Amino acid sequence: MSKATKTAFSGAVLAGAVAAAVSGAQLVTVTDAHAANVKCYGVSLAGQNDCAAGPGTTCQGTSTVDYQGNAWKFVEEGTCVSMELEGGRMGSLEPLDRDLPA
Repeated sequence: MSKATKTAFSGAVLAGAVAAAVSGAQLVTVTDAHAANVKCYGVSLAGQNDCAAGPGTTCQGTSTVDYQGNAWKFVEEGTCVSMELEGGRMGSLEPLDRDLPA
């Protein structure tokens, strides 16, 4: 291998190592952010759920009823079941059978 080839190869290895380190740091940040949150059912407004909301929905933003019992939103851990919502509703850590789309 020539000196120029070794230098180019070393540069590519260094760039790859830096990219891997940066992406790993971002992964830890995302994981830590999700660790502080829990899925809270029955608290999102129509179209504002964080992901799948049971039959008739596919993923984020697809709930069709306010406070849909099988739709969830990430909330800070420890706040879900103490949330007070319109009409005396409360959040739940498990899917609910209330306010489901017709």
